[in-house]
This record gives sequence, structure tokens and C-alpha cells, in this order.
Amino acid sequence: MIRKMQKKDCQAVARMWRDYLDVPTATDESVYSTFEKMSKDNRYMTYVAEEDGIVAGFITLVEVLSFDDPDGYVKMNGIAVLPEYRHRGIAQQLTEHAEQDARSRGADSIGAATSFKRMGSQAMLDKLGYEKSAFWFHKKLSPPEETAQLDG
Repeated sequence: MIRKMQKKDCQAVARMWRDYLDVPTATDESVYSTFEKMSKDNRYMTYVAEEDGIVAGFITLVEVLSFDDPDGYVKMNGIAVLPEYRHRGIAQQLTEHAEQDARSRGADSIGAATSFKRMGSQAMLDKLGYEKSAFWFHKKLSPPEETAQLDG
């Protein structure tokens, strides 16, 4: 069953961010805090796949505006499935649910960034008709006070 994420799911989702998406900074507390912020902003949505009372997977979405896509698009910010639930079609169901969500928002496209290491995710996205179109670059910024000290 695919459903909207609830507060009670934060610990399970945090574990997947840490253990399967290799994001060690995704603590239970940070996921809960971020979930609270996202819940107040309709641009964000997280869905979970629940099987037999277990949160087996999740997908997080954000609606984005861009000068080259003024109607907006939806970006899949994270998707993961517990290893013991993989190869059951859960990631595909979550992705198809995300596509329905994007259509309901009026978006005419949806995209995802994934790690070079996540070959299974890349194969699934390819199978579902997604085209490789870019690399995603990421940089952790120093807090403003540290930057000011470096400049002085």
C-alpha cells in the first residue's frame, strides 16, 4: 500500500536515508524536523510503501519552478526500499505514484538524480522511460560566519 508519510514513519525513513542512501547526517531527529517543515509546505510530499505494517520504502518529492520549465516539474529527492523488500516492484510503484502526483500538480515532467553507484535505480528509471540528461553536482556550504572570517 502506498500512502502519505506520517510522523510515526520518521524513524523508518531516517534509517533508509542513512543505511541505503548513504546519508549519515539523516538522524531520526533531523528527519522528524524536516518532515515537520515539509508538512507545512505543499511543494513537498513523501509517500511510503507499507507492507504488513512495515515501512518497506519511501519516495520524497518536491515541486520546482525553473525558467526553462515555467509550469514546473517534480523532482524525486529520494527513493529507497529495504533490501528484504526489493525486486517486488515497490520502487516502480512508488515512482509511478510520484508520476501521478506530478500530473495532479499540473507538472509536465518529473526527474530524479541518483548516485553513480545505484545501478538498480538507474536501470529502473531507464526501464520506466526516463532519459539521462544531466549530472547532479552538490557542494556543502560553510556557514556565513565562517565565510566572513575567511574573507577578513
